[in-house]
Amino acid sequence: MRYRARLEYDGTGFRGFQVQLEGRTVQGELESALSRLSGGVRVRVVGAGRTDAGVHAAGQVIAFTYAGPLSKERLQRSLDGLLPADVAVGPLQRVRPDFQPRREARTREYRYTIWNGPRSPLRERHALGVREALDTEAMIGAAEVLVGRHDFSAFGGWHRQPIRTLHRVGIRRTGRTITIDVVGDAFLRQMVRSIVAALLRIGRGEATAEDLSAALRSDGRAFAGSIAPPHGLSLRRVTFGRVGDDGTEDDDDDEDI
Repeated sequence: MRYRARLEYDGTGFRGFQVQLEGRTVQGELESALSRLSGGVRVRVVGAGRTDAGVHAAGQVIAFTYAGPLSKERLQRSLDGLLPADVAVGPLQRVRPDFQPRREARTREYRYTIWNGPRSPLRERHALGVREALDTEAMIGAAEVLVGRHDFSAFGGWHRQPIRTLHRVGIRRTGRTITIDVVGDAFLRQMVRSIVAALLRIGRGEATAEDLSAALRSDGRAFAGSIAPPHGLSLRRVTFGRVGDDGTEDDDDDEDI
């Protein structure tokens, strides 16, 4: 059976989602647990997004094929019980055998959180601490420059196809907490963190919306390749197609994962 599930993790102690030669990874923890439930046979896990070291997720989506004896319900409970405290898996849903979340995701939504107040060790575990005042209205106005279909080479690592579509860049202040929500079809490596770094420059008064527009059109990296730290970023949600288009066989499918 092939399954998909929503995954939550605190990325602080991980080298990223994808398995690497050294260091803990989210994929590695999942595959290790599934191997124990499959008689030692490796079960490959794929995700909808390859989050970097230190980046968190509240709504990552994974998929894997399981050939062991456990029912869906027992497999879910056993898998979640074997995972470490910084990873949790949601209910499993059966999908068609060729379902690939990375390829079939329609949109991905990331949130970057900023604590715009005095030093706060607890808040700043999952938020970037910024002491100086930020002009959120200027950031909101400038963010509109990024919405739409553009070549985002200036805001990400090299890719043979750098054209991406951003559906929304939403910025909101609640007290001293500022959130930047970025929704797009797909992202280049470190693209969201590069966008956040640019918006922070605008919030500090170091750049304008016109500067951001010029950076988007430039051949080089925007603002000398500046990127925001990873710990403020979280993959919040992955959406797929309409019911019947995402490969799900269960009647209780939630297409907005």
